[in-house]
Parts: sequence; C-alpha cells; structure tokens
Amino acid sequence: VQLQASGGGLVQAGGSLRLRCVLSGSVMRIWNMAWYRQAPGNERELVAHIAVGGDTKYADSVKGRFVVSRDKLIDALWLQMDKIQPEDSGVYYCNAALFDRSHWGKGTQVTVSS
Repeated sequence: VQLQASGGGLVQAGGSLRLRCVLSGSVMRIWNMAWYRQAPGNERELVAHIAVGGDTKYADSVKGRFVVSRDKLIDALWLQMDKIQPEDSGVYYCNAALFDRSHWGKGTQVTVSS
C-alpha cells in the first residue's frame, strides 16, 4: 500500500486548502483512513478520521472548520480545510489502517501566515 498526499502550501489565516491523498496498491474501501499533522517540536496528532463505514471524527481544534471525505471509486481521501488558523501549520500525513496494519504516506506541508 502506498499513500501520496498533496495539496499543501502557503495560505493566509482565514483561507482554505484542500488536501488530497491517493492510495495505490490496494482499494481504499477496505481501509479506515485518517489525516494526521505534525508541527515542529510536537508529536503527530490526529486531525480527522473516516471509517470504512463512513463515520467521521475530528480533533476538537478543527471541528466545524475541516471536513474529511473519501471517494472510493478513485481511491482518494480529501481534507477540506476552511478558516485556517496559524496553529494549523504543520506537515499533514494520510494514514490507512486495518486491524494491526498501518500505512503512512509522505506528508504535505501546510504553512499558515497570520
């Protein structure tokens, strides 16, 4: 399984970004998918999770601003980020998990200017 995240960049506070993660080597419909982020000096933290069945959960800090979705037909995972804040800066990683298996992609950098 390979994951490739994209869509990061430099954005002003209050702006929007849409991150994309493409899965290859398997089919996304069998994997629980998630977005994590890691800021310098901080541990990697869960941002948003979408289960195989479609249930979603979010970190409290992004609730109401970020939306995670998936397109099983093209094996893509999305993270719509609105009302972005400086504390949202970091490297964003997508993750695929199934039982004891977990796969990570290379991250995409999000930098928010105030």
